[in-house]
Amino acid sequence: MKKMLIINGPNLNMLGTREPEVYGTETLDDLRTWTESKISGLAHLDWYQSNLEGELVSRIQKAHSENYDALIINPGGYAHTSVALHDALKILKIPVIEVHLSQVYKREEFRHTLLTAKAATAIMSGLGRQSYYIAIHSQLTF
Repeated sequence: MKKMLIINGPNLNMLGTREPEVYGTETLDDLRTWTESKISGLAHLDWYQSNLEGELVSRIQKAHSENYDALIINPGGYAHTSVALHDALKILKIPVIEVHLSQVYKREEFRHTLLTAKAATAIMSGLGRQSYYIAIHSQLTF
């Protein structure tokens, strides 16, 4: 069974409350529960969320030695600003799939630059909760 780490960045702990017209009304826990029910028995998923850039960098660095088969990351707003997350992701020797619930290219122009995506194997954007499921599922066939 494949082992995957799912990292969620800043403000994702506020899903369901923050901009429901953009992100919907599901909470991060709802998203986790739904995803795990869809993946049940196919992969082991470890979930992590932090609002702090340094904690996210440290978790990515730690993942380097934890024998994960893939990393799924929703870096939130840090996707547009964090060279530190970009550099940490480049340390990994496993597939890195970046996910965004909303379609970033239909939003404010500053969201069109994805620094972290330059260190990702693939990107999912605009598919809502399906982004996580498709990202995970894409790694089950390799």
